[in-house]
Amino acid sequence: MAVLMEALFPSVSGKLTADAPLAPLVWFKSGGVAEWLFEPRDIADLQAFLRDLDPAVPVMALGLGSNMIVRDGGVPGVVVRLGKPFARVARVDAVTLDCGGGASGILVSSTARDNGISGVEFLRSIPGTVGGFVRMNGGAYGGEVKDILVDCDVVLRSGELVTLGNADLGYTYRHSELPEGAIVVAARFKGRPGDPVAIQTEMDRISASREASQPLRSKTGGSTFKNPEGHKAWQLVDQAGCRGLQVGGAQVSEKHTNFLINTGGATSADIEALGEEVRRRVRENSGVELEWEIQRVGTPADGLNTQQAGTQ
Repeated sequence: MAVLMEALFPSVSGKLTADAPLAPLVWFKSGGVAEWLFEPRDIADLQAFLRDLDPAVPVMALGLGSNMIVRDGGVPGVVVRLGKPFARVARVDAVTLDCGGGASGILVSSTARDNGISGVEFLRSIPGTVGGFVRMNGGAYGGEVKDILVDCDVVLRSGELVTLGNADLGYTYRHSELPEGAIVVAARFKGRPGDPVAIQTEMDRISASREASQPLRSKTGGSTFKNPEGHKAWQLVDQAGCRGLQVGGAQVSEKHTNFLINTGGATSADIEALGEEVRRRVRENSGVELEWEIQRVGTPADGLNTQQAGTQ
């Protein structure tokens, strides 16, 4: 594979790294390596790379790695990480922002505030990038991406650059119909006129609420399970007696039971096994089947390839 990649991409503009450790790039700080990690210089570089890449090679996008378990056997194929060239936000008009796929929620919401654009404050609370928000219909504190997205620019697995409107993504709760292997490189978000002081006040309220209720200073993966219809996942987990439950170095947070944490030496297998044990206990206690919200990608240490669709 290494020889093949080097032969196919002798003049790649971005950075291409073999056997790249992914644990330092994800919030859980666990998991294996990427067979290849590609950090494109710009959109054209990404297009050319994907166009020339063997269609059989899997591709996964990686943002801040905040809502992801990278399995211990690593990720086969290519992991694409959008860096600084994609971390830009600019105002289009009085209420619209043009955002790079690698821009953080903090940058988007702060730029909106500076330009008097309200309605995107909730992005301040989501530890991820625009690409991930768009793919997963990210949301919190009463807002979702489907409420603010105008359209997005996407590089398909074939290397083709297309623009998809909000309706094209088929949004549901924490899910979109974005094609597999596609990478969001930009998006337009539309808010409404607002007062910068009031916007900052709301962002401060959201930040304080998160700090008080979530284990933000731990090695965690954010919200673990989707809220089932008519229920709150954390309550179901708590009622099933899972607060503080441990498997190896992984633990259900004492502070917020819909968060799993790496107490220091957890493997990704520990974390995933803990999540499955929580699902089992909740099922037995309440009859409710919890669905994972965290993306689980790659190959377990036993070598069984169970890679899921990529996330940003």
